[in-house]
Amino acid sequence: MAAPPTPKTFFEDKDRAFWMLQGAGWTGYLMLRAAQGVANGMSISFFIPVLVSAATGYSLTLVMAAVYRFLIRQRPVLLWIGSVISLVIAVSAYSIIDAFVFSLINRGGAFEGALLLASVLLDGLLLAAWSALYFSINFFLIAEEQRVQLAKLEGQASSAQLAMLRYQLNPHFLFNTLNSISTLVLLKQTDRANAMLSRLASFLRYTLVNEPEAQVSLAQEFETLKLYLEIEKMRFEERLRATFELDPAASQARIPSLLLQPLIENAIKYAVTPQEEGAEIAVDARLVGDRVRIVVSDTGPGLNDVSVRPSFSTGVGLPNIRDRLGQAFGEDQTFDMTNRPEGGFLVTIDIPFVTDAQLQEAA
Repeated sequence: MAAPPTPKTFFEDKDRAFWMLQGAGWTGYLMLRAAQGVANGMSISFFIPVLVSAATGYSLTLVMAAVYRFLIRQRPVLLWIGSVISLVIAVSAYSIIDAFVFSLINRGGAFEGALLLASVLLDGLLLAAWSALYFSINFFLIAEEQRVQLAKLEGQASSAQLAMLRYQLNPHFLFNTLNSISTLVLLKQTDRANAMLSRLASFLRYTLVNEPEAQVSLAQEFETLKLYLEIEKMRFEERLRATFELDPAASQARIPSLLLQPLIENAIKYAVTPQEEGAEIAVDARLVGDRVRIVVSDTGPGLNDVSVRPSFSTGVGLPNIRDRLGQAFGEDQTFDMTNRPEGGFLVTIDIPFVTDAQLQEAA
């Protein structure tokens, strides 16, 4: 089903909004003055200057809008000096026209200074209020536009950061795998080397298909880990033993693509490689309330050397996962490392349960 169209805001079309507000404002001014005349029992002659006044104000503010539109793109000094000069000229012209028309219609052409002063006060207040409203709306729209641009830039920066973190993993993984393939070739084990190359190609195809900043379901992530372990199995054979437990209720939870791969690589490096009998690696993911708990453990030596175990030789392993979790879920996540009571290393990740449908709904 197609998504409903996004409702447009009133100021999305600035020209349309301006003409609507301009027309409504001056029509309201005309009706207010006319109502005042009716309430005070004025004759028909009173309404002619009021009509001329509204038409004059409407026309002058169109010219002022064009001048302000030019000035608002200038430096602040030019903006405010130019605006004050424009306002003074407009008020002077408006007051003279108002006083002249009123004198001509109601006083037989007798022009009085007091009438001009009263017009200056009334028209000055009116045009000053119009100018304040014009600048308030435009500065609000400029600020809103900058906010939207900033949000877009932050989103792009976040995507770039996620992509960088994901791409950090690939050289390290490729180095280990290609080194193993090179060893197999030197040992003339071409069948195994070809099989490893084929699985490597499948794994890399997956990483290319998925955007580096994208999120995938836990089910997809588990399948990718199994594909990765098929490659490592070629190196370690029976020394590498892996088990996966995925709660069906948590299978559609979204996590950053290849988030768990460094944990498996870490377990291979520090649990499988140094031990002659190898080690077992277990990956378990379950739904706990409205949270997803992912546990990756191994039967290696555990945190015997805290300064060495929690990172790769390239320094991008577990810190990389912390950064990607922070990018994806902010503060609403935990990442803990500890020794298993029965021996070995254990990593626990706790994240909110978010599905693809929920992400689309939020979007």
